[in-house]
Amino acid sequence: MEELTVRPIRSEDAGEVLTLQRAAFVQEALIYGTPEMPPLTQTLDELEAELHENLGCVALTGARIVGAVRARRDGDLLLVGRLAIAPDQQGRGIGTTLLAAVEERGRAAGATEAELFTGSLSEANLRLYEREGYAETQRVPGDDGIEQVFLRKRLDA
Repeated sequence: MEELTVRPIRSEDAGEVLTLQRAAFVQEALIYGTPEMPPLTQTLDELEAELHENLGCVALTGARIVGAVRARRDGDLLLVGRLAIAPDQQGRGIGTTLLAAVEERGRAAGATEAELFTGSLSEANLRLYEREGYAETQRVPGDDGIEQVFLRKRLDA
């Protein structure tokens, strides 16, 4: 198995990250019973625009991007989003590695707390985030009866 490397996400990664994101979020679409989720409907142009001045990271095995996460700073808060791992690479600790890397980038940029969210039916995501020190702060009901679960973690430790 090739060694995993992590580096900052770049604009030129957009095409590969979009492909990875779509593959990774298919399982989420099955859980929620709809393909109409932002990670699956996002366009390449939207993703390219999002990657400017982004604090996100990608994980690679060789030249292949096998994981990606995006983040941006909003005051003291690091907003983390779109953690995506290639389906054939899940369960190898890549999500944990990417979270740690993006949290470090946020800390270096002056963020003191990180926030992310996931759907209430995404049990594996919730377990990962809680294992990594995130605590639920609120649940926001959606029109479809599914809640968005917001979680936060202090970064100044």
